[in-house]
Formats: sequence, C-alpha cells, structure tokens
Amino acid sequence: MQSMGLNEIRDKYLSFFESKGHLRLPSFSLIPQNEKSLLLINAGMAPMKPWFSGEQTPPRRRVTTCQKCIRTPDIERVGRTARHGTFFEMLGNFSFGDYFKHEATAWAWEFCTKVMELPADRLYVSVYLDDDEAWDIWTKEIGVPEDHMVRFGKEDNFWEIGAGPCGPCSEIYFDRGEEFGCGKPDCKVGCDCDRYVEFWNLVFTQFNNDGNNNYTTLPQKNIDTGMGLERLACIMQGVSNIFEVDTIRNTMKHVTAIAGKEYHCDEKTDISLRVVTDHIRSTTMLVSDGVLPSNEGRGYVLRRLLRRAARHGRLLGITEPFLYKVASTVISESASAYPELKEKEDYIVRVIRTEEERFATTIDAGLGIFGEMLERTRAEGKEVFSGDDAFRLYDTYGFPVDLTIELLDEAGIALDRQEFDALMTEQKERSRAATAAAGDFGWAGQGTAGIEKETDFVGYTEKKCDAEITFIIADGESRGSITAGDEAVLVLDRTPFYAESGGQVSDMGVITGENGSVFEVTSVRKTADKKWLHSGRVISGGFGVSNKVNAAIDVVRRAAVSRAHSSTHLLQGALRQVLGSHVNQAGSYVEPDRLRFDFTHFSAVSASEIAQIENIVNEKILAGLEISVAEMAIEDAKATGATALFGEKYGDTVRVVKMGDFSTELCGGTHLDNTAKAGLIRIVSESSVAAGVRRIEAVVGSGVSELLDAEKATIGAVCAELKATETDLVRKAAQLTEELRAAKREIERLSVIGLKADFEAALASAPEVKGVKLAVVRASGVPVDLVRKLGDDIRSKSDAVTALFAISGEKLTIAAFSTKAAISAGLKAGDLVKAVAVMAGGNGGGRPDSATAGAKDPVALSAALEKAEEIAAGLIK
Repeated sequence: MQSMGLNEIRDKYLSFFESKGHLRLPSFSLIPQNEKSLLLINAGMAPMKPWFSGEQTPPRRRVTTCQKCIRTPDIERVGRTARHGTFFEMLGNFSFGDYFKHEATAWAWEFCTKVMELPADRLYVSVYLDDDEAWDIWTKEIGVPEDHMVRFGKEDNFWEIGAGPCGPCSEIYFDRGEEFGCGKPDCKVGCDCDRYVEFWNLVFTQFNNDGNNNYTTLPQKNIDTGMGLERLACIMQGVSNIFEVDTIRNTMKHVTAIAGKEYHCDEKTDISLRVVTDHIRSTTMLVSDGVLPSNEGRGYVLRRLLRRAARHGRLLGITEPFLYKVASTVISESASAYPELKEKEDYIVRVIRTEEERFATTIDAGLGIFGEMLERTRAEGKEVFSGDDAFRLYDTYGFPVDLTIELLDEAGIALDRQEFDALMTEQKERSRAATAAAGDFGWAGQGTAGIEKETDFVGYTEKKCDAEITFIIADGESRGSITAGDEAVLVLDRTPFYAESGGQVSDMGVITGENGSVFEVTSVRKTADKKWLHSGRVISGGFGVSNKVNAAIDVVRRAAVSRAHSSTHLLQGALRQVLGSHVNQAGSYVEPDRLRFDFTHFSAVSASEIAQIENIVNEKILAGLEISVAEMAIEDAKATGATALFGEKYGDTVRVVKMGDFSTELCGGTHLDNTAKAGLIRIVSESSVAAGVRRIEAVVGSGVSELLDAEKATIGAVCAELKATETDLVRKAAQLTEELRAAKREIERLSVIGLKADFEAALASAPEVKGVKLAVVRASGVPVDLVRKLGDDIRSKSDAVTALFAISGEKLTIAAFSTKAAISAGLKAGDLVKAVAVMAGGNGGGRPDSATAGAKDPVALSAALEKAEEIAAGLIK
C-alpha cells in the first residue's frame, strides 16, 4: 500500500462510488435544516434522515458524500489525548431501498483492497452475533478467512435509537501491528489498545423496533455506511494519530511557527498545540456555514471552541490574535473539497479575528480576578471553588464557566457546580419574570381549545370578506356577546386580516355587523392551531357568537406595510451584493412605510457602502420589477435558489416571493405586485445589535416624503438661526465653527494667564514647609487640562516648590505638582493629593511629580486646604 494524502483519499472514495452508480453530493451544512432536535450535524447520515424515513424522496436511490461533522461531548479531552477531536469528515455511501448487504460488503472490500491497496491479511471484519447472513457473505462470497472474522453483541454491532428503523452492522478493522498492541496474549479485535483500528462501519437497516424490542422486517431496506476520513488517512500514511495526518499536520505547523514551539518536545506544549489545531478547524468550518459566536446554541459551541483555542494560544506564549491567521491554512488545506471556504475567506478571517480581540479583553481581566479568587480559596483551606465566584466571573466579567472549570482542574480544585447552576437558574427566572412583567398576550398561545374550527385566511387575495364569529373573548374569559365600549378578541371562521408574524405587523381595520355594529380591529395574532385573534373595541352596536359579519382591512395601511416588506427583500439582495454572500437575515420588523432589518456581518457598514446599498435598492424599485408569489414544495423552492432563514422550520409547502431576477425568498408576508409601487427607500441608520449582527433602519414610500419634509424644515430653521440661505449654509456654518474655535482658544489663553497669575501670587506668599514652598491655589471653572499645562511649567522650576490646586466646577478636582527639589526634600505630589482627597471624601493619587484626585464635599475640601501646611509637614519625613 502506498502513502496517500487526505484530499486524495476523499476524492478516490467519492469517485469509486460514483462509478457504482451513486450520486456524489457536496457536504451538507453543519447547521441542520428543518431538524431542531440536533444542534450540529454529527454524522454522515444525519442530514439524510428524511430520505431514510421516507418523508422526502432522495435525488437518487444511491448517494455518496463526504460530510463535515462536529462532536463536542469530549471537548475537555481534546488535546489531552491525540485520539480526540471535535471536527472530522465522514465518508459514506447510502442506499435508499436499492442495494443491500451483498453489494455494500463487496464494494467496501473492493475499495479497501483494490483502490486503497490495503493488505487483505491485515483486515478484520466484525458482524452482529445473530447475523448469519452477513457472516456468510463475508466468508463465502468475499472470501474473508474465518480467523479474521468476529461476532459481537448488540452493544457493538447493532444500530438503533429507541423505536424506529434499526439493524445489524459490520465493522472493518485494520491491524497496525504488534508494536501498537498491549502485549497481552489475548490481544485481538475489540481490545482497547491501539493495534486494531476500526475505520468503517456498514449499517444494514432492515428492522423496525416498536419501542418494546419487538422487531419486524422493513419493507424498504437501507444501507448507511460511515468511515472516518482522518482515521483512514492515519492508516494510509502510517501515522499514529490524526494530528500527524498531512493536512492537519500542516495546520499545526502554522501554529508552531507563530508560537516558536515544537511538537513532541513537551507534554503541556503538545496539549495546547493539539487544542488549537483541532479547534481552529472546527471554528473555520462553523463560521463558513453561517454560525456566529453567541451565548447560546450552536453559537455558544463556536464561541467555546474559539475561546478555548485562544486561551491555549496564551499558554503557548502567543499574546496577539493569531487564530485568524491559522484559519487561512485550514482554508487552503480544505478548499479543494469545500470551495466555499475560499469564497468566504475574508469573512471567516474577520469573524474569527473580531471574536479573538473581544475575548482578549475578557480573558485579561478575568484571569486576574480568577487568580485572586483561587488564592483566597486556597488561603481559606478550601478544596472546592465557590459557585458564587464562578457565577460572578461569568455574569459580571463574561468569563466562560467552561474555562473556569478547566483552570480549576489544572489547579486540582473542584467547582461547586450545584451552587453555580442554582444561581444561573435564578438569573433565568428573573429574566422570565421581567419578560412576563412586560406584558403577555394570554390568549395568543392557549385557551382556544374550545374553538373547533380553524380560521381560513384569505388576505393574500381579498381585502374584505364575509365571515362568522366563532368565539368571543373579553375580560380574560369566553363571552356569548359584547356591546359598545367593550374591549374584546373576536375569532372568525374567515378573515382577510394578516396576523402579526414573520416580523410583519398585523393589519388593522373594521368588522361590521348588522344594524350598523362596528368593531375596530387594532391588532391581530394567530395561535399555533390556526385561530386568528382579532383584538379591538366595539365602537357601536353589539356582536354575538355565530353573528354574520363583514371583515375589512385598512387597505391604505396594508399598502404601506407591503411597501416596507417588499423593500426589505430588495434590501437583503443589495446587502449580499455589496457586503458578500455571508449576509443572512437575523431578524426584521416591517410596519407602514418603515422597516428594520438585522443581518449577519462583522463590522460596521461604511457610509459609502450604505450609499451603494441604497442606490441598488432604488434602482430595483425604479426598474419596476414584477413581483410574483407562488406556492410550491419545499424541495422545489430550494431548487429555485430561494433564500430561507437559518433554523426556521418550514412545512412541506412554502410560499416563494420572487422580484424579477434580483430576489427570491421564502416568505409568508404581504407584498406589492411591482417594485415601482415602493416609491423610494432612504436608509436612516446603521448600528450594532449584537456580536456579528448589524441593523439597518429605513423608510420607504410616504415615509421618504415625511423624512424629506422634516429635513427641509430643519434646514430652514438652521438657515433662519444663522441668517443664511440654503446655498450659503455650509460656508456660514464653517465660518461660525472657526469663530467658536478662535474664541475658545482666546478664552483658554486668558484662563492660563489668570491661573498663572493666581499661582505666582500664591507662591509669593507661600509658607515654607521643611524647606519646600507650598503654594495653594483655588480656581473655579478652569479646565483640568489647563491646570496640567501649568503644572508642566511648575515641575520644571529649579527650587523646591509644590503647588496644590483645588478646582471647582461640575466636579471637584484636586491637583498637585512637585519639582525635583521638592520631591528630594520629601514632599511628593501623589501623597499630598491622596491625603487631601481622603479628607474631602474623595480618592485618587498619582506620580511623585504630578497627581490628581476627585473630591465630593466642598466644605470638607475647603477645611483640608486650610490644613494643607500641616498635612504637608506630616508627609515630609
């Protein structure tokens, strides 16, 4: 067998199974799609669950992939051993009701012995204890000797997760040789030592478990195989662990070059090198797939990996951000398989660097405080670190508890995790209570169980419709009828009212009944079981359950909301065009002629970029693009390239909104039929919402007119105040600004002259305290900076002089300056300021030649100044 690089192995595997009629698919994203039970993809088959379950039809019955995977349960062990890692690639070939055991085993053996040229006499195969069929296929058809076959029980060779599809499996092992063994006479396949390495698992999904361990044969039998790419690379390259595989080794070489360290020279150094190397691989892949650092969910996994790597960088002596540099090596090593890494390299690097820099401030402050807490714990003879201290580190200083635990483990001290968790729970309860106090729409999520009929929403095509009242809620309870003045919630069997959802505000309007009864609708919500709740007030007449009514929306308001929503789609398209394809929606809110759009981006958007984005949106508005809306199957929608929200769960049928060839998105909101009807857009602000999330606020349609009117009024008022015309306004403002600057400079000049005169007068009559002249100066409204400038002159004097200033204004400030001769005589500015400040209820200090402090009590300060001579005498030894 010849040595083979990891990238070459991957390509040979996928090409081999393509030759067997498999469709080669690119790796799925690490972010599970329509699968909320899974945080990150952790196995090759995980993204294909709908195909295995029959919920969706696969693109072909034979598929092969190399899937990016993340697993973090053993994160603490990564680095401490050379076996563990958080990122790996899983090679797999899959059959959805097509081929089964005969083909799966034959092709696995062919790939191992013919393509990889692994010696057959070093390969071993395990089968499930009762799977005689697999045993016979391996021994009689494939020709594996029985002394190279083993049978294992359910724990090792039967795949199942509770109820559902399951089946036996076969595993292929490679014998690395006696030198890797434990030396025991009974060392064999299944031993815990490193000799026999399992590298390929073939799962034969042929049964269904009813949940009570009763098994029936599946009508459609599937094949699910998984082989760790890095593990096979270890075998092919003859290395003992994943960190010596070519692509991973090259990443580590970059780390060692930055740190000035060598691998295999020191155990502690090796641990840190392995942690950084593994974690930067995971980090790079996660960011590429759209994960951003945060304090929850997959964002927290990313943040934890990144910060753990950064901390181990510190242990290697690296004090500057460096992970972003190593990320470029990860990208270059993997770009042939994942070209999107190269396309997103600038973004990936920027995200990682920003998080590194943010963590640098956290870790510097946190490590110091942690050290003090640890010393106190040891001094008190305790063996358990306070959960309260760990919580304070996390809550106040943003110091991750995982890092606290790791540092404590290194120090040989346990954490009172129970106390920490209890404090975290209390914090969450306080947060929930605060949310509840802010108000809750109690009937929006519960209490409609008595309403049998769902509401039929017709608002996409109709602005008004006839309906029947099916339920009335008033004063928190169901009612049979309501009359004028009552505030209530009406549930209808049909409605044109759009309910607040997807970031779009609800419609408003009226519901009218017989004899002129009017119900004003002010907001609309919908429940999970599809009941529309129309909140509002009876203006006249009355309403009862089963009454026939007419529901009509405010069409002018609906048009204004639609202008904003359609413009939001155009805005997202423009953002991706200007900033890059990494931009994804992180939230939005649209109301009449106003919009707010949150999106993923790791730096402020510049003024020129804002102008460019605004211009693109206005170009698309003025182009009069047709807006079409179509309902289709989710898979068909994805095939059109429609943009979907990460983490959003969609049904089998989705609504696709298309604006010319510029924007295609999945959306349930209301829209215009042509972009020209949006009028114009004007971006009014851009700001940061959270780490890696920016926000743009804008106005459209009549909102632009209102903004222009307001700006014109402001300009008019400024012109009147400055007695200037609009064309002359900028010149006039510049002239006034320069006059103010000149006036300020003159005031400062005169203030310095006055202050200097006050000091000279004080110095002339200053008492001599043990050989030092002490000049005390009281000043009012003088900037402290001017006092410091005068202090520079005072310190340059040759004789022994100390000046003490008390400056009153918005704040009370004390300043002192001592010449070299005064310091030599024993009167230091810092000591004098500190002593006076303490008497005046303040604090502060500074250098021997220059010091400042704050004071709180003006009366006490005045008394302290009276005793300045006495204080100075006490300080001179």
